[in-house]
Amino acid sequence: MKNQIKSLSKYTLATILFFSTACNKEYLDPTRATGNVVLSSAKGLTGVAVGLQRLYTSGRTSVIYSSITASGFVSNELVLLNQGNIPELQLSSGGANIDGTNAVLNQLWTQNLKIIYDADQVINNAANLNDKSYASGLIAYSSIFKALALGTLANHWENIPNEIGTNATFISRIEGYTKAISVLSSAQATISANAISPAFLSSIPAGIDIPNTLNALKARYALFAGDNALALSSANAVDLSVKSVFNFDAVVLNPIFEVATSTNNVFQPLNADLGLTDPLKPDPNDKRIPFYTTENPTILPLIRIKGFGFEGSTPIPVYLPGEMILIKAEAYARQSDLVNALIELNKVVTKTPAQDPFGVGADLLPLVGPFTQQDLLDQIYKQRSIELFMSGLRLEDMRRFNRPVADRKRSFFPYPFNERDNNTNTPADPAF
Repeated sequence: MKNQIKSLSKYTLATILFFSTACNKEYLDPTRATGNVVLSSAKGLTGVAVGLQRLYTSGRTSVIYSSITASGFVSNELVLLNQGNIPELQLSSGGANIDGTNAVLNQLWTQNLKIIYDADQVINNAANLNDKSYASGLIAYSSIFKALALGTLANHWENIPNEIGTNATFISRIEGYTKAISVLSSAQATISANAISPAFLSSIPAGIDIPNTLNALKARYALFAGDNALALSSANAVDLSVKSVFNFDAVVLNPIFEVATSTNNVFQPLNADLGLTDPLKPDPNDKRIPFYTTENPTILPLIRIKGFGFEGSTPIPVYLPGEMILIKAEAYARQSDLVNALIELNKVVTKTPAQDPFGVGADLLPLVGPFTQQDLLDQIYKQRSIELFMSGLRLEDMRRFNRPVADRKRSFFPYPFNERDNNTNTPADPAF
């Protein structure tokens, strides 16, 4: 991964665009690849594709850090430790304190739009390669990041840009999820026609299982879009024994560890109940609590990050097996199949750490009904809040499950000023 990321600097689209548009005269650097060369070669396209993962995962500007931080503060997963971190302070305060200047939200917006732009360059140009199996890998891998970027934008804003360009028009967040599903479906068709070549898989960072991830993200965004049948069929297609992760090392650190865990100066979990209140508080015997948190008996705060932000090399899952099971439970419940909804829900409630590839397990006794549909939905929300702690998904869950507005500090975020100042189509900011 280290060498692959280093190689990206030679091919980055930002550099290409700078040299092609920054001034009127053309100054050629004979040592630098041109845009046409990069986008017409397998090597150049691979460099751009690998860069997508770096944008998504690396450092304080990454999508992972920004999405977990933004959602975590307003959904009461996190507590601020140092008010000198002004963007995080705004998010922690919530409401009208969050405005279009917020750096975390600006990063979240800009990085996702760049990922979409770069992914489109790879997807569109890979189709011209002679090696269709290598092209298939490029398209599928880049489609994962494009779908994640679309889904992350739709998770945080009421409307999202429909394209990348001057005065881009906007579509609803639900249309954004539908667009992500379309990207994933197209990628699935591509790899069905031409299996991904081993040569491509050996040229990208290890960790992401492409076929399973396409199905998992399709299940996630179909659920968010309200297509319960598609969510159910896609979740059923995921092999729950297979991990799909973003890996980190001494060069590219886990961003939550790098910014928060290692410094103890930005945020930590709100409390041992993961920010949940009665009647949704976790059972004290729930083994997911010591998975996601640890206690420091001498230095405040007592509750600290563990889980997927514990060490610099801790991988972060693209999705969790428990998420897929809970998607099935929710899809069944919303289709009024309460029997199967409870069966799937109890798979998560009773799952032991040893039964989960990542060690995430509640290891509790099964829930026993009778339950109404609303009872089951409440329990599914509770289990998602625990199982998927600090995944960046709780804000979306709060809205979808119609949780009380008082339980969160915002429902949607204002649009960054850098978008509003340059795009007359930018919608009005939400009231809350």
